[in-house]
Amino acid sequence: MSKQPIDPYKHLDMVLNLNGTLTRLRHIPHTAPSSDPTLPVLTKDLTINQQNNTWLYLFLPRIALSPNPKNATSTMFHHFCAPMSAAFPAVVTSVKYHLAPEHHFTTTYDDTVEALEFIRDNNDEYCYLMGSSVRATIAYFMGLRAIDMARDLEPLKIRGLILCQVFFGGTQRCESEIRLKDDEVVPLCVIDMFWELALPVGVNRDHEYCNLRVEKWVGKLGMMKELGWRVLVSGNDGDPVIDREKDLVVLLEEKGVDVVSDFDIDGCHGVEYADESKANQLILVVKRFVS
Repeated sequence: MSKQPIDPYKHLDMVLNLNGTLTRLRHIPHTAPSSDPTLPVLTKDLTINQQNNTWLYLFLPRIALSPNPKNATSTMFHHFCAPMSAAFPAVVTSVKYHLAPEHHFTTTYDDTVEALEFIRDNNDEYCYLMGSSVRATIAYFMGLRAIDMARDLEPLKIRGLILCQVFFGGTQRCESEIRLKDDEVVPLCVIDMFWELALPVGVNRDHEYCNLRVEKWVGKLGMMKELGWRVLVSGNDGDPVIDREKDLVVLLEEKGVDVVSDFDIDGCHGVEYADESKANQLILVVKRFVS
């Protein structure tokens, strides 16, 4: 008996409308900012651009409070970012950016670059760009764009990238995508749907914002080395895109970039948001990396 094909929209509780927008049916809980004095981390919203409806969600460890503190609200991200902010301690900034398919990746990168400029203007000295899943992809390509902006971002300095389960693609299937094509979290049809919605109409998955080996970006990795950036790449063997994450490590090593890899044989895509022990394990890895 043949297995029923997976409907990627039903899998994610979404409906694709005729005008190309999505109706998102899944309820995603959000956590409001809090200044509760009993908590080790304060949280705060700061508007980046009111016209574009972009803003930051800050996690500020109480130990780092100063007279002029610099500070996206999904609860699952809150439950990861807050303990990470407290553990370092460090200010953690979550950026609210525009979503696909209503907006393509280029808009997302504009949002995140604007966030970097906002952080620069609020007297922060240095930062790491971090993300998980597609947010790691955004951090990676934003970092490559920021290389050309290094002087404009001064005095803010980027020290490197922290990429957890970074999400890349390509027209040629990798072995892990084939092996895990029926993965319960991100089956191959969902991966295909994601890229179809995220990329500009009419392009394939060898596009510059999908395939990590597009020469436009590969050529910038030498500049990443010159700037002294360090890169952490973290992943799990149960993730359908794990082979692309490992390929990123190979590419960075080829270009002489200081890269640290942390691949866990256990765990699926996004496991740190569902398993507290995995979240704590990842936080320790990141803490060692930035120390």
